[in-house]
Amino acid sequence: MDGSELYGKEKVSKILIKTAPPVMVAQLIQALYNIVDSFFVGKNGEDGLTALSIVYPLQLLMIALAVGSGVGVNTVMAARLGVGRKKESDECAGVGTPIAFGIWLVFAILCFLLMPAYARVSTDSSSVINEVIIYGRIVCVFSVFLFLESVWTKILQARGDMKTPMTAQIIGAIINIALDPLLIFGWGGFPKMGIAGAAVATVLGQMAAALVVMKKGYCKPPERRKFTPYIKQIFKMGTPNILMQSAYTFYIFGLNLILSTFSDAAVTVLGLYYKWQTFFFIPLGAMQTCIVPIISFNYAAGDMSRCKKTMNASIIFGAVLMFLGTLCFAFIPVPMLKLFSSDNEVLRIGAHAFPIIGLSFAPMVTSLTFPVFFQAVGSSFKSSALTVFRTVILFVPLGYLLSRFGLGYFWLTYPITDSLSSLLGLVLYIAFLKSKRKTQIEEMLGKH
Repeated sequence: MDGSELYGKEKVSKILIKTAPPVMVAQLIQALYNIVDSFFVGKNGEDGLTALSIVYPLQLLMIALAVGSGVGVNTVMAARLGVGRKKESDECAGVGTPIAFGIWLVFAILCFLLMPAYARVSTDSSSVINEVIIYGRIVCVFSVFLFLESVWTKILQARGDMKTPMTAQIIGAIINIALDPLLIFGWGGFPKMGIAGAAVATVLGQMAAALVVMKKGYCKPPERRKFTPYIKQIFKMGTPNILMQSAYTFYIFGLNLILSTFSDAAVTVLGLYYKWQTFFFIPLGAMQTCIVPIISFNYAAGDMSRCKKTMNASIIFGAVLMFLGTLCFAFIPVPMLKLFSSDNEVLRIGAHAFPIIGLSFAPMVTSLTFPVFFQAVGSSFKSSALTVFRTVILFVPLGYLLSRFGLGYFWLTYPITDSLSSLLGLVLYIAFLKSKRKTQIEEMLGKH
């Protein structure tokens, strides 16, 4: 079944059942890798664990640029498939690879030059600064495979192929996990590289994943004169996702700075939360990945009822599974923390923080899904506005304000922010559904 038949005719629940599990499995493996990576780095030393927390925002920015540009390609391709313009969809896919390479080059140069300054701003510890520079430069400068793999994966997903990207992610993560202890501790005759070994293992895993999707994902670029209009459309559709993911970088960086005024242990707790959060947000992340081409296809085809059914199904499914995450953060925070750290201060802070942050999981389902919906229907302003409201207007300012009352109050930032963001998203979503204006299909498809 090709993308047109799958997204346009199949029952929505069946589409999600068919497309979501491969994405979930791939993200599960990725989450497992993140946990294993932190586990081995933590065993090598507390400084390395703090360094991972500091570099994490940069990795989010890297993923934002890579996945966001891929989502732009994916959305434009799906919209064209929705109106039967397969040739243009293929041409758009061909533009993806040059875009990925260009964005990586700029990102790599800036990270190499600015990494020492970024490390010094984030901590006063000379040993942690050194670890940040080593790990950060390797994972950022050699991230070209992540950028290429992300775009090629989104091209395949726009065509309804979820299994090849899943295979790629699994192979990449397994290589990552296998190499971590060998390169960090020097097992099996490998050199003992410490935190640099973790970074090298990450890059090699990304390279393996890229090679798996390259054969089906790489498409021959169209004529040069066609690049400009496609690039404009790709970034118009991908910018909300880039903004949403990039905002994570800046607000987590801001929260790290706030927490660093208390202790490095508080920064470590935040980093460990995001490691576990990644694992529990697999269902939501998978749903968001899968609903974009479905909504884009059907919105372009004029079938709004299927768009609403897709949203309803994804929110219900995500909410049920996220409830399990809330229970874990509420009742077993200390065992979760002890997997990575034995530091008493980290355990003390985390035992108080995790249950409070866990209260944000339910409203976070909708606070993150509404921007995805508006992105998929080409409403870039609403999607971006929701992201800015959550991450710029609420998160860091609210975190700073609450921190003035003490570290214990800081963690309330999460449930308050996501509750308010969900409320605004719901208001915009209801207004959109009631609107009688004509759809902005021409803006989604562009003019050629």
